[in-house]
Order: sequence, then C-alpha cells, then structure tokens
Amino acid sequence: MCFGRCARCVGYKLLILALLCIVANTLLYFPNGETRFASEHHLSRYVECLHGILGGGFLVLIAAAVFIGLHNDDSCGHEGCGKSCVVLASVLAALLGILGSGYCIIISALGLSQGPYCLTHLERNWIYPFTDSSGGYLFEYNKWSECQEPQNIVQWNVTLFSILLVLGAIEFILCFIQIINGILGGLCGLCCSHEETYVC
Repeated sequence: MCFGRCARCVGYKLLILALLCIVANTLLYFPNGETRFASEHHLSRYVECLHGILGGGFLVLIAAAVFIGLHNDDSCGHEGCGKSCVVLASVLAALLGILGSGYCIIISALGLSQGPYCLTHLERNWIYPFTDSSGGYLFEYNKWSECQEPQNIVQWNVTLFSILLVLGAIEFILCFIQIINGILGGLCGLCCSHEETYVC
C-alpha cells in the first residue's frame, strides 16, 4: 500500500479519536450536565489540565491533518524534495501526536488514581476522599457514596477518565505505527512499486 494512503488512513482514525477526546474532556467539566461546579471551581485538578482537549484533542488533530494531507506524492513541489518532505512531516506530526496522546494517558491515569473532588458527608467539606487509596477506591464501590456532591461524581469521573485513557492509548499506538510507516516510507520510497508493503 502507498505510504501516503496509509498515512491518510491513520489520519482519519486519529481525527475521530481526537474529537471523541475533546467531547469526553468537555463532559468532565459538567458533572450530571450541571455548570455550577465548574463556575464554583469544585472540579478535580486533573479535569482542568485539558488533557483531552489539548493533548488527545488539538495536538492529535494537528497530526491527523498532516497525515490526511500526505496523499499527494509531490507535496513539496519537486519529486525528490517531495518524498523527503513527506517523510519528515509524517514523522514530526507523529511525534506531536505521541506527545499529545501521552499527555492524555498520564493525566487520565493520575485522575483515576486520585479520585474526584467532592463534598463528603463525613467531613462536610470539599476534599479528595480517595487520594490515599492509590486507585484502590475503583474496586470499593461501597465507598463511592461518600461523595454527596456532585451526585454520582465517582461514576462520572471513572467513566470519562477511563474513556480518555483508552482513547489516548489508541492514539499513541496509531502515531507510533505512523512513525514506523514514515521511516519505512523514507527507506523504501513513497510507493514501493504499487505493492502493499505497509499495513494500515
């Protein structure tokens, strides 16, 4: 398969994943669809890191746009330059995507480990009740009711942070595949005699 076609294939997949990351991160700002917790600054610190919007979102969108634009064999105006420019752009864009998706993965994991910021019925104060559990609270469902506000915040955070973690991991893998594809494209040429050399 042509290097450019494979890059475009990866690009479209990343485009969808990046948009899903932006949606998931945006939903974290509005527990149960309510806006007051964001305006009152009663959200987890990791929600405000914008890992799904900036990392898994916009940085990956930039990489996806570059990959989608690599389908032209002569993208730099001259055939020889075009091949080298395409390979260089592909690898740099993939590295940018890895940076963004890696940020999304790390912050999502930290958010899951720390747990939500909520009003507890024991302390009657806004705290991180599960910080000391190092993620153990994820399997102790009976403790989730400690958080009174926002309602169902534990389920909300666990679901969305988990989605962002999975999406970020898939983005990371796709960008890594594109780095390999870019290196092979540089070694073998933009197209290898119309043979399906690379796998999307």
